Amino acid sequence: MPVKVRIPTPLQRLTQGKEEVESIQGTIIAVVNDLDKNFPGIAERISENGKIRRFVNIYLNDEDIRFMNNEETVAKDGDEISIVPAIAGGAIRRTL
Repeated sequence: MPVKVRIPTPLQRLTQGKEEVESIQGTIIAVVNDLDKNFPGIAERISENGKIRRFVNIYLNDEDIRFMNNEETVAKDGDEISIVPAIAGGAIRRTL
């Protein structure tokens, strides 16, 4: 049974519109590299120099990998990975 990877909307154009794809089991960075073999260009949006970009959050079975072993966290058969881009912006509203 492979690892399931949930793809955020901004990256779905790289996965031919798929919201969920399958990947190999292994470390998170190995999963990212495997995704890039099947969907070229996705790794550069998620990682840089073997590290997950700071504005990308990755969850393994609903647990943030930053509180586990980061890129070296191991995903096993049947696990689910969610890629969640950080959202920033907004404005401070000041009243006089």
